[in-house]
Amino acid sequence: MTSITIIDEPENPLRRAPLVEGKNNFASVTNIVARVAENRTPKGWYLMFGIAIALLLNLGAMIGYLIFTGVGVWGNNIPVGWGWPIVNFVFWIGIGHAGTLISAVLFLFRQKWRTSINRASEAMTIFAVMAAGIFPAIHVGRIWVIYWVFPIPNQMLLWPNFKSPLLWDVFAVSTYFTVSTLFWFVGLIPDLATFRDRAARAGRTIAARAYGIFAFGWHGSNRHWVNYEKAYLILAALSTPLVLSVHSIVSFDFAVSLVPGWHTTIFPPYFVAGAIFSGFGMVLTLMIPARKWLGLHELVTLNHLDNIAKILLLTGSMVGYAYGLEFFIAWYSGNEYEQFCFINRAFGPYGWAYWIMVSCNVISPQFFWFRSIRRNPTLLFIISIFVNIGMWFERFVIVVTSLARDFLPSSWGYFSPTIIDVLTYIGSFGLFFTFFLLFCRFLPILAISELKGVMPEANPHHGHDQGHGQDHASGHNKAH
Repeated sequence: MTSITIIDEPENPLRRAPLVEGKNNFASVTNIVARVAENRTPKGWYLMFGIAIALLLNLGAMIGYLIFTGVGVWGNNIPVGWGWPIVNFVFWIGIGHAGTLISAVLFLFRQKWRTSINRASEAMTIFAVMAAGIFPAIHVGRIWVIYWVFPIPNQMLLWPNFKSPLLWDVFAVSTYFTVSTLFWFVGLIPDLATFRDRAARAGRTIAARAYGIFAFGWHGSNRHWVNYEKAYLILAALSTPLVLSVHSIVSFDFAVSLVPGWHTTIFPPYFVAGAIFSGFGMVLTLMIPARKWLGLHELVTLNHLDNIAKILLLTGSMVGYAYGLEFFIAWYSGNEYEQFCFINRAFGPYGWAYWIMVSCNVISPQFFWFRSIRRNPTLLFIISIFVNIGMWFERFVIVVTSLARDFLPSSWGYFSPTIIDVLTYIGSFGLFFTFFLLFCRFLPILAISELKGVMPEANPHHGHDQGHGQDHASGHNKAH
């Protein structure tokens, strides 16, 4: 007869922080998420949607004016042949990185805190890539022959230059968009089936049929769940390399050139860190208002916002390190053109843009060292706005300052955007927010099935632990 003493392992309060707060169960979580789509549309949504549609119409008008008039309506000149369109393209591609990171990378690393923000982040990725794709297309000028950039036979017998990083962008961005869309849609299927069943019970026939079409006959059987989890895991594995590859290839547009300030090997990791930084900034910008207006406080908790702020602090510090390293490499190289380029960035005619970039991207995230700020939604929202502003200025500084003053002083110039540049950029936000508002209104903004998976009720032993714990704590159990 042997005596065994059971000693309970002390709990880590940080690890045990609840991911779903309040007295919620499976049914209440479903109700909280579903009521956003089922309740009457709030007036505030109509106001925001009206503004987004107005900006979207403005984008269409600016593109139409550009096509009928020509790219001379922009501020692009010689030597700054790449102006705001390329700046905006890189900015929007970067915004889309947080969605893939949250969905795929954190999923593979079993980070359960992602469950409350992954669905909106995935949607944000898709809409940001759509906004980004507009600018390279209209930047070519003769948009009616844009199909020449694709590797297909045409009447001019022209084939793209496969050695060009601009063509690498076509393949990288299209692959990124395709895999991200599949990943987002596959994750939606169980929740769409939930919406279908609720709409059918409520007598909303049209909604039930619409959700049913995209639910693909999901009934939650064991076979369905097994196949779903396999598909989700495969897509996560396919998406993970894209986090590194897409913005690395975008950086090659600059790095493979000989222009001072661009021709550097630090660009791929520098661009990836900056993309994740700006993407998480946009996640905060979107989720903090959604959390308040849609009543999601118990599902998108302060712990989630705290974790995002920590990632912003990390990636912002990496971006700041890259800024300093660029100056060191320019000095260490002994190349007078490189040295002049970076001195010109900080103290030349675009010095104002450089210091806005540094202030927003390096200084503002340092406030996240303080836990009280990381857990204050208002301050988080304000800093996230500064992060997005700073990341746009980073792309502006990279593109414009290197081109405005290159090797020959005789070719130097100064780039100034036109009102068409500004309105086109503002219009791209109309495209982004129009789709995001439609997503929030008609689709589950949070992943219901994944939220339930991190709740205590998902544990098969839930409800029995307390009784067993009392038995073990009573003293010595005897094993025969």
